[in-house]
Amino acid sequence: MSEAPQLQIHLMGSEGSDSNSEPIGQKTMPKPAENYKTKWLRIAVYTVSAICGGTAALLLTRLYYEKGGTIKWVATILQVVGFPILLPFYLISQHKSITTTTTTTKPALPVLVLVYVYLGLLIAGNAYLYSVGLEYLPVSTVSLVSASQLAFNAFFSYFLNSQKFTPFIINSLLLLTISSVLLVANNGNERPNGVSEGKYILGFVCTVMGAATYGLSLASQQLAFKKVIKSGSLKAVMDLVIYQSLVASVATSVGFFASGDWKLLRNEMDMYTLGSVSYVVTLVWTAIAWQVSIFGGVALVFELSALFANVIGALGLPITPIAAMVVFHDKMSGVKGISMVLAICGVVSYAYQQYLDDRKLIAESKVESEVIEA
Repeated sequence: MSEAPQLQIHLMGSEGSDSNSEPIGQKTMPKPAENYKTKWLRIAVYTVSAICGGTAALLLTRLYYEKGGTIKWVATILQVVGFPILLPFYLISQHKSITTTTTTTKPALPVLVLVYVYLGLLIAGNAYLYSVGLEYLPVSTVSLVSASQLAFNAFFSYFLNSQKFTPFIINSLLLLTISSVLLVANNGNERPNGVSEGKYILGFVCTVMGAATYGLSLASQQLAFKKVIKSGSLKAVMDLVIYQSLVASVATSVGFFASGDWKLLRNEMDMYTLGSVSYVVTLVWTAIAWQVSIFGGVALVFELSALFANVIGALGLPITPIAAMVVFHDKMSGVKGISMVLAICGVVSYAYQQYLDDRKLIAESKVESEVIEA
């Protein structure tokens, strides 16, 4: 991981094409070639974290339900409670922030607390909605219905972050949406054993609402980085992930104990078909996978934008059904293959727009350097 000053944020009111957009934090003269390479290396790491973590988390959560898990609040808590695994990285980021000189003005503590509480409660609600969807829908269907988060995020980003759409971004959204709609239409009549039509519809509605809250949370995170946090360091990302997860963990734990579901936990462990040890292992790795996914998503918002984080999430939508085919023996059809190609083309379209934006930024930096030297 590169040093904190090199973590220049490319958060934009208009998706990188706006000449008025600036990195958040201390303004320094970048080294264009070095910054370009290290930035995209970080983005690659965050992308792998978001996709692999999200796919593993969905599969493990469905495994929990498949093998005898029934408590929605357990599946909810697992989505937010894994943040302690990030504490070593958090301590490293704290150390780097102390040894790094910066002129960034720190936001007021009450404002920061409100931001963390708002985002934490939003994530807690999102986690519960998805836990309902994963109980009543096949994992492939959940991942595909979640494609609607693209539209929701575009809507919220338009109002919160003045999101502007270039032809390449519009093309990306269209391809990814078509990709997901194809798969949803192909899987719409599939229901897990023992799930009634009413519960299937409830799961579908909750998943759509979960996609809406997820889109809102990413747009809100981008707004928080740009308007409140205003820091260009790794510590800014870690602070947001840790504290919003802490708030979400407290909120979901209150729901867990208030509902009385904690009384069923021991019996559920004993009845788990894979055994009590496998039950604990499943829960632990599910929590870790969710946190890896969350960190990757927040870091992508930090580096680029909420919309890009959503596009990366959409890339994982066709990947999850393929993984579900291997793990849960879901059927693979030609429609899923077509949707995979469309999703890849959509991400390439968006990545190309980011490439154009970065080349423009590098050219402007060179011109500014020449002017200063002259």
